[in-house]
Amino acid sequence: MSAADGLAQHATADEARVQRILAAIPDPEIPVLSIVDLGIVRSVVCSASGVEVGLTSTYSGCPATDVIRSSVLDRLREHGISARVRMILDPAWTTDWISASGRAKLADYGIVPPRLLGGAGTDALDANDQPVACPRCQSAQTERTSEFGATPCKALYRCRSCLEPFERFKCL
Repeated sequence: MSAADGLAQHATADEARVQRILAAIPDPEIPVLSIVDLGIVRSVVCSASGVEVGLTSTYSGCPATDVIRSSVLDRLREHGISARVRMILDPAWTTDWISASGRAKLADYGIVPPRLLGGAGTDALDANDQPVACPRCQSAQTERTSEFGATPCKALYRCRSCLEPFERFKCL
């Protein structure tokens, strides 16, 4: 590919197109959500030198960060877009950044989405006296069985009514 071909491809890489491509990349730990649904895509900047995607990890040390970064670069490259990823650490990610669509997808998948905290928060704030409704039968007769689920960002619960286990996404 010549330099002119590269510039032509960059010229077609607008933010809306890149956002659509990124919206098709599933989170590796919760594949029902895209990385856009999860709210970790913080920025997309297109210029003559390529595309820069700003990402924020869900938490420091998240094991999926490198996989997500590689997925972004690979997927954009598949569409002929030269890109780089910049990690954005401040402000820290919060579950408030999960889109409304992402919250609905979590619920449909059987994971109780976190409630909105209105900014920074901790799971301790979320563990107040509000009951966690079972995503299957909607009963509030539930109990937490483990602080950690399949990933550190989820906790395990059990419904006392239908006896089904389920996960709840922690508020961060």
